[in-house]
Amino acid sequence: MNDLIVVKGKKDILKNIIIYFFIYSFIGWILETIYAFWVHGHFVNRGFLYGPYCPIYGIGAIILILMLNNSKGKPLQEFIISAIAFTIFEYMASYALEVIFGLRWWDYSEDFLNLQGRVSLAYSVLWGLLGIFLIEGIHPFIKKLINKVKKHLNKNLGNAIVIIFVCGIITDLVFSSIKYLK
Repeated sequence: MNDLIVVKGKKDILKNIIIYFFIYSFIGWILETIYAFWVHGHFVNRGFLYGPYCPIYGIGAIILILMLNNSKGKPLQEFIISAIAFTIFEYMASYALEVIFGLRWWDYSEDFLNLQGRVSLAYSVLWGLLGIFLIEGIHPFIKKLINKVKKHLNKNLGNAIVIIFVCGIITDLVFSSIKYLK
């Protein structure tokens, strides 16, 4: 089983993936918010959704965690896989959002070596570095923290929290989609 998502059963694997998705989506939202504040000088909700999460970061983190299981401790391999995987994912997400909603949430057209403004060399390098940081530093810490919390949390309460988060993001997705489709 994936060492980066170690759990006892199949249900626990899904629950951990959901928990990690929410944590990394929230961390991504924080990063985007700080960046937007730095660039614009005021708060800008950079996410597609109303809530404080950017699912592209959550999904991207899960992809990297699963893909980099056998690369832990090999920073060059982690960098290359992270840069390529997240760049492909970023391109696909940009394209899908534009096709579905007719909007672009980011545009790298002014960046050196960009592809249709959807991805660029600079951000690919950044994704590679963030992949190393995720696998070597952030995720081991988050995994330990989640395991500690789960030991002290009633299993039913933990399941209820996960269900509430999933229902919340689905609701947010529906209302956000309606907003952008108008």
